[in-house]
Amino acid sequence: MGGVTSSIAAKFAFFPPNPPSYTVIADDPSSAAAGGKLCIPEVPRRDDVDVLRLRTRRGNEIVAVHVKHPRASSTLLYSHGNAADLGQMFELFVELSARLRVNLMGYDYSGYGQSSGKPTEYNTYADIDAAYKCLKEQYGVKDEQLILYGQSVGSGPTVDLASRIPTLRGVVLHSPILSGLRVLYPVKRTYWFDIYKNIEKIGMVKCPVLVIHGTADEVVDWSHGKHLWELCNEKYEPLWLSGGGHCNLELYPEFIKHLKKFVQTLGKSKPSANGSKKNGVESDSQNKPAEAGTSDTFELGADLPEISRNSLDSRLEKSKKPNKPEKSRMSTDRVDRFRRRKGLVW
Repeated sequence: MGGVTSSIAAKFAFFPPNPPSYTVIADDPSSAAAGGKLCIPEVPRRDDVDVLRLRTRRGNEIVAVHVKHPRASSTLLYSHGNAADLGQMFELFVELSARLRVNLMGYDYSGYGQSSGKPTEYNTYADIDAAYKCLKEQYGVKDEQLILYGQSVGSGPTVDLASRIPTLRGVVLHSPILSGLRVLYPVKRTYWFDIYKNIEKIGMVKCPVLVIHGTADEVVDWSHGKHLWELCNEKYEPLWLSGGGHCNLELYPEFIKHLKKFVQTLGKSKPSANGSKKNGVESDSQNKPAEAGTSDTFELGADLPEISRNSLDSRLEKSKKPNKPEKSRMSTDRVDRFRRRKGLVW
């Protein structure tokens, strides 16, 4: 059934930029055959950034970047959203590393950017595992130093990996999904062909979890983030951004301020065995949308494509009607024909 599920995911959930926004070349062409240093010519060259090719257990070769901060005590493993690749995310990764004072690894899923293979649910699980293995073996990162960050569809591989590692420092879920099918229809049960079943896995995550979601998200309803936060074992004060959409949360001053606070809090103390930290961070603000402030503005470069802030289904037309399924995101003739032919409910 896993193969069928992955086929469904490939048809409905993945939209890699076409053409890719970047290429990968050898920094010194004469050393390419000997595995010399790689670079991405479309982005500014930096001495503190490594460009890597990683082999996954499913036989694909994915591209990753590692941004180093000289004062970092933790590492962020970032799984980006849909319709974006490393070339478009690069500036954001550098900015996050600098603002949060963390090392950061971002990677492209199979079939995205210059990564080989096809995007499927299970390939993305292998992709994040390859990035995690590289951090441990090449950069010496311990689980206790690692923070996983999943944006929208990237919450799928993030929660999957987090559910299997009991000693992570923390997890950030940015506009996360309960599951793939629940983005399309308000179903009350989990079907076998559903993908990214975060709703079933989040209870296995043992570390503190920060959830960030916009209250006016037009792609993944705010209820997804709220429900996931409610199911967390170690709840950290969530960030509900009033009026925030699916593609612009980084532009809210409260975004980087709250994220920085989370990272700093994780660095100062470890969650207690009896979960007392969970109770200690709860406050009235958990259920109140945050308003834009006047400090800690997160400024991205003017040339950063808007798509770098996008996630699930961001290239499709989006509209919402109360109490009706969001068919508008999946209403192309090709998808409708495929769905009817396969007898699928989504």
